[in-house]
Amino acid sequence: MELVTGGTGYIGGRLLRRLAAEGRLLRALARRPEQLEPLPGVEPVQGDLLDGAGLEDALAGCATAYYLVHSMEAAAGNGDFAGRDRRMAEAFAGAAARAGVERIVYLGGIVPPIRPLSAHLESRLEVERILLEAVPRSTALRASIVIGAGSSSFRILVRLVERLRVLPMPRWRGNRTQPIDERDVIEFLARTPEVPEAAGRSLDVAGPDVMTYGDMIEQIADSMGVGRLPLTLRRSLTPPASAIVAAVTGQPLELVRPLMESLETDLLPRDPGEAPRLYDLRPRRFVRAVEHSLAEWELTERLAAR
Repeated sequence: MELVTGGTGYIGGRLLRRLAAEGRLLRALARRPEQLEPLPGVEPVQGDLLDGAGLEDALAGCATAYYLVHSMEAAAGNGDFAGRDRRMAEAFAGAAARAGVERIVYLGGIVPPIRPLSAHLESRLEVERILLEAVPRSTALRASIVIGAGSSSFRILVRLVERLRVLPMPRWRGNRTQPIDERDVIEFLARTPEVPEAAGRSLDVAGPDVMTYGDMIEQIADSMGVGRLPLTLRRSLTPPASAIVAAVTGQPLELVRPLMESLETDLLPRDPGEAPRLYDLRPRRFVRAVEHSLAEWELTERLAAR
């Protein structure tokens, strides 16, 4: 039996479809189980990670538990997403250890070698530590920007290209990362319980293309078939830029600011070839990921720039 948390979210929902299609025996934990997509072989269970309600029953008999929950919204009016993430991770880790779970599988973010980290990345790293200390054979997969129709980071970039004819390029435009196709993230997650070498470790998962953030935006604009004029800025301007991006894209400031703070440095995998080798997986190129994501997006919502 495997438990998936975050099943009503973007990655969790798609992972549930992938695992169910394989015929795996599953439970899906959610505060509102009625919002889970009905899938064969998936048992919905009600629970709350913040107060621990329902965790013991949900984890009973599970060998693997996927932890795919991140709190990026404001909490108690003070934007304390890190505190919420910490409390949820501690409640889940303790319950998993007591239930005898063999492995927690967690999806976090690539960690740059330069300190201090952004609040967003620091929180993800703290959650990783909590989970691996509680269940030592757990696996943390660290990803950079996920390219997919439901990815918050990708949607922000697409909305900027769609709605701004002149694109401000702050100082972090030259920082590099290796964006990864959503389908590859799901496949890494799905295969993890069957990869013994991944137990008790964190692994960086990334696409094959090393790109600057400026390159990413320009290639997205090209895939959308629009011309956009880049406006080069010499400063990062993250606080005011976050407010502008939130307004333009329609995303909450509490989500946009931490994500933009994470752009202030390179986000590159420690060993880009290790995870693909262990998992026997060949990640897709950036252009393929973008084209697939835009096509899926337009199945439900027309993009004005296209």
